[in-house]
Amino acid sequence: MKEEIWWSCPTEAENGRTVIVTGHDGLEGLRNKGKHHFRLEVSLKYEADKDGMPTPESEELLDAATEAFHAALKKDTAVVMTGIYTGDGQRDWVFYATSLFIFQKVFNRALESLEQMPLAIEAYEDPQWEEYEEMRTLTYIPDED
Repeated sequence: MKEEIWWSCPTEAENGRTVIVTGHDGLEGLRNKGKHHFRLEVSLKYEADKDGMPTPESEELLDAATEAFHAALKKDTAVVMTGIYTGDGQRDWVFYATSLFIFQKVFNRALESLEQMPLAIEAYEDPQWEEYEEMRTLTYIPDED
């Protein structure tokens, strides 16, 4: 399996607080297939420090959820995580999926072993990956290799 490549870049929320954007690179082939029409955003408000970043306790849960998503997605290419936004007291995981039903199955399987979390989920049709392109344009930092 091909190694995943990610980049991270600090940005600013509307209120001036820092948000770290982490983007998934190397998705052109998957994007060009035109099968992943649905963009899903999973959000979790967390206990934050004075700068809006996760406390160590919050970071532990956020890392566990992110790792669970990565593990589940290795088994299913119908869903791909394209971005992670962390800051201002909230983490957002962004996915593209071929169907909402498949996303639901992968999502539930990923988180079944973790404690229940108050997640908010929004889904949109975005067949051109416009949100991904905007995020990439604003934050992409090329690898210097």
